[in-house]
Amino acid sequence: MLDVKALTKTFGNNTAVDKVSFKVEKPCMIGIIGRSGAGKSTFLRMVNRLTDASSGELLFEGRNVLELKGRARREWQSDCAMIFQQFNLVPRMDVVSNVLHGTLGKRSTLGTMFNLFTQDEIHKAIDLLERLGIAEHAAKRAEALSGGQQQRVAIARALMQDPKIILADEPIASLDPMNAQTVMEALRRIHEEDGRMVIANLHTLDTARRYCDRIIGMRDGRMVFDGTPAQLTTGVARDIYGADENFSEAATSTEIRDHIHSDEAERLIAKVTV
Repeated sequence: MLDVKALTKTFGNNTAVDKVSFKVEKPCMIGIIGRSGAGKSTFLRMVNRLTDASSGELLFEGRNVLELKGRARREWQSDCAMIFQQFNLVPRMDVVSNVLHGTLGKRSTLGTMFNLFTQDEIHKAIDLLERLGIAEHAAKRAEALSGGQQQRVAIARALMQDPKIILADEPIASLDPMNAQTVMEALRRIHEEDGRMVIANLHTLDTARRYCDRIIGMRDGRMVFDGTPAQLTTGVARDIYGADENFSEAATSTEIRDHIHSDEAERLIAKVTV
């Protein structure tokens, strides 16, 4: 499905992403890890065409998306939805309207100007909120929701695009452990139930191991690891992060069970599953 060939991005004399290459044969959930500044966010932005690549190719189903312009580029951005760390919602707008804005890339200019949505679109938005466990908040302003709830609104907005790929740039970096687990469970279920490819930049190893089928490690713009969760050993992680023997995964864990009793964790998760 996806074939990344020597994808590179330079800013002056600095190389943010350096000849990254890999193939994805079928929909799966991929986690990209690495320290801050490794090039993870720049890579996702190039995939979504928010940032232009300096060189390389990015083939999806045989088409080089880096060559797309105008309407074709906008259509690709609908097929390749982006979820951001800071949610990117309209704070004073109600939740369901925020979700409906996921359709704007496929709407007419008139429909976009006057926020004209069909009944089918409104029902779909509410169904997505129901699926994500937050339908009761549909009429509230987005700013009234917790961070985890807002991120689920952002996921619902992405799903309104009916994308083939979901890109998530540090989707849980600003969330507490319980909400982080809720969001990751939602992304995993979307992959499994919908058959969508999910590529997420993650900052904790336990999260990548638990939810992803494949993990890519980046360091200084280069891809230095590509393997399964089982292959992501502590030694490999040290190499990815450029750390010494004092490197500890426990300090960055987002696993609920590390913070509260496991039975209580299961009860909390059951309340917010997709």
